[in-house]
Amino acid sequence: MKLQTKYLLFVVTIHLAALVMSYFIFRENKIWFLLAELVIFGSVLISWQLFNQMIRPLRMLVQGAKAISDMDFTVKLVETGMLEMDQLILVYNQMIEALRKERTKQQQQHFFLEKLILNSPVGIIILDHDKRIQQVNPSAKAMLRTISPEGWLLWDIDHPLFNEVHTMLKERRDTATLHGSKTYKIQVSEFIDLGFPRHFVLVQELTAELLEAEKTAYGKAIRMMAHEVNNTIGPVNSILQSAHSILQSANSVYAEDALPGNLGPALSVAMDRNNNLNKFMRNLADVVRLPEPNKAMIDVHNLMLSIAALFAETASQKGIEFGYDLYDGPLHIFADQLLMEQVLINIVKNSIEAITCVQGGKVTFITRISPHKIVVSDNGIGINPEIAARLFTPFFSTKADGQGIGLTLIKDVLVKHGFQFNIGEGETGETEFTIVA
Repeated sequence: MKLQTKYLLFVVTIHLAALVMSYFIFRENKIWFLLAELVIFGSVLISWQLFNQMIRPLRMLVQGAKAISDMDFTVKLVETGMLEMDQLILVYNQMIEALRKERTKQQQQHFFLEKLILNSPVGIIILDHDKRIQQVNPSAKAMLRTISPEGWLLWDIDHPLFNEVHTMLKERRDTATLHGSKTYKIQVSEFIDLGFPRHFVLVQELTAELLEAEKTAYGKAIRMMAHEVNNTIGPVNSILQSAHSILQSANSVYAEDALPGNLGPALSVAMDRNNNLNKFMRNLADVVRLPEPNKAMIDVHNLMLSIAALFAETASQKGIEFGYDLYDGPLHIFADQLLMEQVLINIVKNSIEAITCVQGGKVTFITRISPHKIVVSDNGIGINPEIAARLFTPFFSTKADGQGIGLTLIKDVLVKHGFQFNIGEGETGETEFTIVA
């Protein structure tokens, strides 16, 4: 029962009782009856005034409470002229003003954070209390290149980045670096929401920075080495050729086997090694001087068939068969013909060298249309997962005579094209080099 109802019932009951008692007075003394009626009438007036003075401010406070429940912090109360009520109204108005300022501040901060998240170059993934993906900013979506992950549980998405985040949460690690065709720095942090912890993930792509730092470092080293080697090879070869000519003239026979001992073959080998060293330095310099892609629409199938024809004799000598699983139709990509040709030459060469069996070796060319995908697979020795992350590191090679520049060249070309790429074990167990254009 409301307070005003209780008050009205009380006043009505008191005055009805007074009227009943005044009736008995009326039977004995009419003058006292009239006086009693005047007193009762005055009491009613006073009660009504008190009702207005107490209930009306209470109604105002009820309206203020409703405004608070409706999250409307613009409603303020007007003073009534009653000291006690005006003090209460003053406190209420101060509270409403403080809430309004706090709400405005929170809204501004929320809008600022929302814009910061949307426009941040760093990928941001926000999880809810159940590790469900609540929000992914545009930068993270561009890195993921997958379907919109909002609403999915973290462990329900099969993606290297989400798999790494899931592992980090289980192992309670704050930072990690994900290596592959691109390198990402991942940082997991938490914040408190409604009294419970929630996690958010920062993903920063380091590929461009690392690639630039690597190229700057090994570019300086290569230029210095090339300068010294070229300055040495020319004079040394000139001296060797002169010595070879003098020795041949002294023996009056223009044949290497006529020179004393093994001197003739030794001089030839020395000159060949110098020429090979010069060629090696030119290959290194080509990595540093890699041109910007001159892009045009190229036919992937024709390119792959020409590369297969180039290596047909080499593969035949090793008993390696070429297989084709090509998309049934033309496949064109926007790329530099010469650079992509060099990429595929290096990939196919590596695949052939990875096959050590005498018979049964196979290199398969695969293409798909959605998305545009180029795959070269082989049934060679495979790749050790421990060294997979280091394959694209400059000068790193698993071959005894490897220079470690083939995969570096591939990486630089594909990064300049903006293509995704990966090397690893496929569903069939074969090693696959995949390019997504």
